[in-house]
Amino acid sequence: MSSSRAKVKNVGIRRDVLTVELTDGRVLSVPLTWYPTLLQATAKQLRDWKPCGAGTGIHWTSLDYHLSVDGLLRGAPEAEGVTRRLMANA
Repeated sequence: MSSSRAKVKNVGIRRDVLTVELTDGRVLSVPLTWYPTLLQATAKQLRDWKPCGAGTGIHWTSLDYHLSVDGLLRGAPEAEGVTRRLMANA
């Protein structure tokens, strides 16, 4: 299956690791330090995710933050300067 067809099945965050299970059976695990916005978020904010883009991305509603499956598969970290300041939302 090509990466453009890979879709999110489940997302988990434990011990500073983001784990994304795809519908094709692959499981991606990346250090949460690659995504400072998620690293700064509360447990409640991290649980508030849903698939977006017909399943080709992940959206954290309370953070207004998105990651694409293609970006995860490429190993792309969060772009510099993107980190949201979450103190007001904590």
